[in-house]
Amino acid sequence: MNFILFDGPRRNHLLPFTFTRPVSEIRVGILTLRERWEAYLKDSVSSLTEDYLSIKYPVNIKDENIFIDASVLPNDDLLKAVKSLNSGEVLRLGDLTIAYSSDSAKSDDELTSFKIAEFAGEFVQLNNTWDIFDKNPDILQSDFDFITKGRKSQPISETNQLIHPERIFLEEGAKVEFSMLNATDGPIYLGKNSEIWEGSLVRGALALCNNAIIKMGGKLYGATTIGPYSKVCGEVSNSVIFGYSSKGHEGYLGNAVLGEWCNIGADSNNSNLKNNYAKVRLWDYATERFEQTGLQFCGLMMGDHSKTAINTMFNTGTVIGVNSNIYVPGFPRNFVPSFSWGGASGFTAYQPAKAFDAAKVMMARRGVEFNEVEADILTHVFEITKKWRKY
Repeated sequence: MNFILFDGPRRNHLLPFTFTRPVSEIRVGILTLRERWEAYLKDSVSSLTEDYLSIKYPVNIKDENIFIDASVLPNDDLLKAVKSLNSGEVLRLGDLTIAYSSDSAKSDDELTSFKIAEFAGEFVQLNNTWDIFDKNPDILQSDFDFITKGRKSQPISETNQLIHPERIFLEEGAKVEFSMLNATDGPIYLGKNSEIWEGSLVRGALALCNNAIIKMGGKLYGATTIGPYSKVCGEVSNSVIFGYSSKGHEGYLGNAVLGEWCNIGADSNNSNLKNNYAKVRLWDYATERFEQTGLQFCGLMMGDHSKTAINTMFNTGTVIGVNSNIYVPGFPRNFVPSFSWGGASGFTAYQPAKAFDAAKVMMARRGVEFNEVEADILTHVFEITKKWRKY
């Protein structure tokens, strides 16, 4: 059987992160949604996504396929139900299409003729951007248990102070020296060739993914994921960084999500709690209005390639689009469209040619080429986000 993850109805609620990737490439816990399904299925999967993303993320459709909503995370019961689907059957929970078996992709109307199999179990789903950090504690714990089951950690240097070392796992090449690791509230996972530099304080849960770095004196706590090749320092709480991004200096990042190729300037901070302790509202691209998250703590959502200057400040519940550059004093408004340049005193459009020049240099520093495929995706994002830019 051939497995395909489709974006599904939650795709627009997960913008700005899905402007530049399929839903399946969102990272939460230790793994991306695709990597997690591949690990459970013990098979490769492809992604059915927007046309402009499909060159970078091609779909592989065969004669017999099972299409799975990428926003749904696997577990043993769900895996069994998905794999048991026969051609012409759809797995549902209420109005949600979890998966269906078909020779081709189908619309909701076309699925009405399929035989329905009702799923009675439980599973985790990413419905909104804030779910990425809010559900990270349970997902990270589940990933840790799944990945480390029956395996032995690499040795941990005796220069460190450890609390609950049985819940700390180092992959091959991971390094940590003269730091404090406390796994009381959650596991600590260090991916291949990741590093924690001297003087860092880590209180789990933490996923430090392959080749990521916590610089000297980092303070991390509250179910935080640092994606591959990212660098962090300062204070980070209950946040998810997808990969290749830098928050390399002092400053606070809390209850936040950063995409790839972001850079947070020194001493930049986000608020994650309103002064009146009210529940936080957050911009939702699907409804084009601020929606109630139901959360008291909610910080910053930042799309790929966005950056801040030193001493930048963000209000509680701020959404920054793709390729925006925030650099002037004061709090910018709490929704900044993609390709914006400026800050509290106003914005202008950040033209793609200039944005691409910066991306080429930043990506080259990590040995990654900014090619025509990347340029075409970002050009398309520039065009489809014009309606939110009033400049």
